[in-house]
Amino acid sequence: MTDSTEIEAVLAPISAGRATARFEGGRASIVLDVTGLAPETRDALEADVRAAAAGIAGVDEVRVLLTSERRTRRIIAVASGKGGVGKSTVAANLAIALARLGRRVGLVDADIYGPSQPKLMNVEGIRPKARDKILIPVATPYGVPMLSMGGLVAEGQAIAWRGPMAGGALGQLVDADWGDAELLVLDLPPGTGDVQLTMIQKHKPAGAVIVSTPQDLALIDAARAIDLFGKAGIPVIGLIENMSGYACPHCGEVSDPFGSGGAEAAAGRLGLPFLGRVPLDIAIRTASDAGKPPAAGNGPEAQVFAELAAKVDGWLKTGG
Repeated sequence: MTDSTEIEAVLAPISAGRATARFEGGRASIVLDVTGLAPETRDALEADVRAAAAGIAGVDEVRVLLTSERRTRRIIAVASGKGGVGKSTVAANLAIALARLGRRVGLVDADIYGPSQPKLMNVEGIRPKARDKILIPVATPYGVPMLSMGGLVAEGQAIAWRGPMAGGALGQLVDADWGDAELLVLDLPPGTGDVQLTMIQKHKPAGAVIVSTPQDLALIDAARAIDLFGKAGIPVIGLIENMSGYACPHCGEVSDPFGSGGAEAAAGRLGLPFLGRVPLDIAIRTASDAGKPPAAGNGPEAQVFAELAAKVDGWLKTGG
């Protein structure tokens, strides 16, 4: 005679122990734990479990209840005190480089008013889907799922929202169905306003990476971002100096149109780690504009971001 033990024994090889069953009056009621599974994996598992249970003699009806524990993911905020320092490019390439190190990474474009990650990650025009009012991140060609307001509004449309609306939108992006992602890289808007405060208060990043160009004006604003995280008790993982040094493609001479070493010197003054430099390189600019982040390749530009990611990865491994 069919009983719960028999049903669970049939389902065990399929569900890897995720299914428990109760059998009564010809009805098999199955509770299936889908914690950490990607949407497509979850749907396939449910279908397989349902089919296997329906094939057991004496089972006339199958009901499957999906359960999932809320996963705790660490968040790395990539921030700057001002715009125009290449923060989004650094965030995208850092996320890809971390994924290439074996991290399960998601990318959140939290720059609500100026989203640029869809272009950088080559998913322009792809709108994220939702299940039970929870957003499902967009798959990218680089193994890093992503969500951005740029995927939810028409191209070129201004997002004229006040702070509470922007904060609510950020919450939906962060609390999406990230599957088995263990780490979220947040590309924050520049400055120290409502979106940053909402992120710090509600989502508590594990740490922050500060991006600056070498010149004094950018460093003044970077110091403000560092102060914000310090007051909120968020560790600063370190500083990255972007657009650092320009090598002439014709003669090879290196010049410093934005100055040199400013971020490293600032890190030293503030007692913070200096993570490294990203050169002012036309190859990085053209690849990024084409939706082909250099970190996904094998050239010298990829190595720059691999070294930055290795330092962030080491910080994560030591628990900050």
